[in-house]
Amino acid sequence: MLGHPGYRSFAASRVFSSIGFQSVTVAMGWMIYDQTHSAFFLGLVGFCQFLPMVILTFIVGHVADRFDRRRIGLACQLIEALTALVLAVAVWQHWIGPAGILAAVAVMGAATAFERPTMAALLPNIVPSSLLQVAIATSTSMMQTAFIIGPSLGGLLYGVSPVAPFAMSAVLYIIASVNVISIRVEREQPASREPVTLNSVFAGVSFIASRPVMLGTISLDLFAVLLGGATALLPMFARDILHAGPWGLGLLRAAPAIGALAMSIWLARRPLQSDVGKKMLFAVLIFGVATIVFSLSSNIILSVAALFVVGASDTVSVVVRSSLVQLLTPDAMRGRVNAVNSLFIGTSNQLGEFESGMLATALGPVLTGIVGGVGTIVVVLLWMRLFPDLTRVKTLRG
Repeated sequence: MLGHPGYRSFAASRVFSSIGFQSVTVAMGWMIYDQTHSAFFLGLVGFCQFLPMVILTFIVGHVADRFDRRRIGLACQLIEALTALVLAVAVWQHWIGPAGILAAVAVMGAATAFERPTMAALLPNIVPSSLLQVAIATSTSMMQTAFIIGPSLGGLLYGVSPVAPFAMSAVLYIIASVNVISIRVEREQPASREPVTLNSVFAGVSFIASRPVMLGTISLDLFAVLLGGATALLPMFARDILHAGPWGLGLLRAAPAIGALAMSIWLARRPLQSDVGKKMLFAVLIFGVATIVFSLSSNIILSVAALFVVGASDTVSVVVRSSLVQLLTPDAMRGRVNAVNSLFIGTSNQLGEFESGMLATALGPVLTGIVGGVGTIVVVLLWMRLFPDLTRVKTLRG
């Protein structure tokens, strides 16, 4: 895939942007917990990422369908670079407190709300549909490599100097922006001049709602990660349960990405050929079980192993969901559909972090993780009845 025209620049842009984002995120998470010692503030980090996504989702979809997606990605990455640079200066001069961190999270969340669905909608313009599943799996493997490098590097650099991860991230975003403007497309994005109406704004929602397989796949991922995600609580597990420092937090943040990388490499070499719906449901079930094991662990090796399984199992759902969204959506609608899909993902990730932080305030991190893992298993069993068509999905071919 890396030899395909346009794909190399696309992949490089996404990877450098992701490394920058992950490094900033792990640094901000450790910094705000170090300042507040509060699960509530850890939850607010997720909420401040989620809120801009909710507000901007439907604007994002229309913008991505009407304008050059490469230019949108460029603008987002430049804003993220500037935010990281401001954070580096603020930390260096000791200006930053919890309120400043949350404000920076909100700005990054707004830029990411535009960048992610826009870049996702761009991929089918770069590769033919026959290569889309392989392209998504390859892209996922590279992104997961970034998720390994980013948190580990962010934790390591923060241990050296709190300024370092923010300064490095600013440089990485600049590199990403140079690559995004170098992307060559195989098929030009069709010009959309559809008037802005309520129907057109919510067309992505209507499109997904009218396709039970797509709705079931996206909503399964939403509720599974919303309930089973323990990412927001990793600073608590690293510091209070596993008694590790920033390096331990970086290792825990990297473990799911290592598992996801291994699975995505496997799927790139051996694409799912049959019974993909049943395999996806089973993978999400494993995700819930691994979350419970992680929550009960007091040994960092077992915790890392459990998070490895969490990442590997989640990747199956990611590849199936992403492939279905791209294959079932016409290009003129991809911006709006991917914006709604991104909202679902953001809801599960960022709102899930907020939910975990609030619940951990009352129950503690261990019981919160157990409840989430059990909830994920219940959702899988329920979705098998509510969306029976999911079990009948056989292939991911256009």
